[in-house]
Amino acid sequence: MRDVEIRDESIRLGQLLKLAGLVEHGAAARQVLDAGEVTVNGRDEDRRGRQLVPGDVVALAGERIRVRRPPDG
Repeated sequence: MRDVEIRDESIRLGQLLKLAGLVEHGAAARQVLDAGEVTVNGRDEDRRGRQLVPGDVVALAGERIRVRRPPDG
């Protein structure tokens, strides 16, 4: 599992997929979400605008990403 730090209190799923380098752009995020390839905390997710908070775990293509805040944040 890999941690991805966010600056704000939450981040949209589509933004996280791009930030983590799992997709190149928003259209690619839409494609993997529509195809049912993404899970959040072990449950299928298809909403690109789903708000994620620190501690949430996103999985795509065998990679797991945990959302976290910087140690000082």
